[in-house]
Amino acid sequence: MRLPILFILTTVMIDAMGIGLIMPIMPGLIVEVQGGSLADAALWGGILATAFAVMQFLFSPVLGGLSDAYGRRPVLLLSLFIMVLDYLVMALAGSLWLLLLGRLVGGVTAATHGTAGAYMADISKSTEKAANFGLLGAAFGVGFIMGPLIGGLLGELGTRAPFYAAAILSALNFGLGWFVMKETVTDENRRSFDWRRAHPFGAFRTMARVPGIQRLLWVYFLYSVAIYVYPAIWAYFTEERFNWSPQTIGVSLAVFGLTMALVQGGALRHVVRRFGERNTVIYGQLFDFFGFSLLAFVTSGTLALILTPIAALGGVVTPALQAIMSKSVADNQQGELQGVMTSVQALSMIISPMLMASVFAQFSREDAPIYLPGAPFLVALGLMIIGLVIFLRTRHSVT
Repeated sequence: MRLPILFILTTVMIDAMGIGLIMPIMPGLIVEVQGGSLADAALWGGILATAFAVMQFLFSPVLGGLSDAYGRRPVLLLSLFIMVLDYLVMALAGSLWLLLLGRLVGGVTAATHGTAGAYMADISKSTEKAANFGLLGAAFGVGFIMGPLIGGLLGELGTRAPFYAAAILSALNFGLGWFVMKETVTDENRRSFDWRRAHPFGAFRTMARVPGIQRLLWVYFLYSVAIYVYPAIWAYFTEERFNWSPQTIGVSLAVFGLTMALVQGGALRHVVRRFGERNTVIYGQLFDFFGFSLLAFVTSGTLALILTPIAALGGVVTPALQAIMSKSVADNQQGELQGVMTSVQALSMIISPMLMASVFAQFSREDAPIYLPGAPFLVALGLMIIGLVIFLRTRHSVT
């Protein structure tokens, strides 16, 4: 594998690890800094997570636009450098307000997923885009698996240890990028930076002018909200329905993440080569439909565990959609498009937990009119069906 691609994949993996790495220690850290009960810590934890997602939503198009104008290399390297400093500040933070500031800055520096995607688009032939976007998804999946695992182990050394580890990882990757990453933005595909197009809503309006993109972004949004049902309610659903222990829940999430990584990093290129991007989106969603339909009503924990890797086979949808949209815009808009898509993902991460948790609470309480802890999966299924209908009605010039 070429070293620049290794750097890009490592950057995405560290972004995913950085989120999960600190999750196991956040309750203890907040209590340590603020005092109070675990319930108070959970409230502040929600605020910190939301702040991170909001900043990622706001700044993804900004960084994407900057990368179209000034290059992928400076945007990625500067973000990594600031990320190192941010983790060190959080490792030394003695107040909640400093932790909040750290999460705000962290949300900005983690908004580089779109820039990484734009770099992949720059170096990929038209027939390679879906497979290379799949590699990005696989790298994110590996980071999603490794982050909480390493964070939990390092947390035994103290609540600050994961921050130092994240800082070291980011610094090492910065060094790798400094020496191996070559710039892919040239005068031929450079686009001047415009603040009117850099904020999320301006970027959305600009992208909406490209034929078919507006509908595809709606498909991407609905799919993202639906698929986030897993991290949003999986732990609560499996404990309520199957009385799973935290260890079993962790194993099931690891199986899901590992299968997703294998699908996006390996199987995807063969699926796209055989069926094309459009059919890959359709067939991938059929796996999701099957998984959601069964999980909504399943009462066997063993069957749920078997369904977990099957549901992950739907992981071909996101990179295939990403490839379709990437082919639809000009070379000098790749950063802008990928920034918009990262903003859509961030917005989904804000909306989905609130929506799915509310539905779960409504149908799992003792006085629920219908006891159905799996109801969020039916909501996710409905969103995906709407998205698929929109997708089938959208014209796009891909196979």
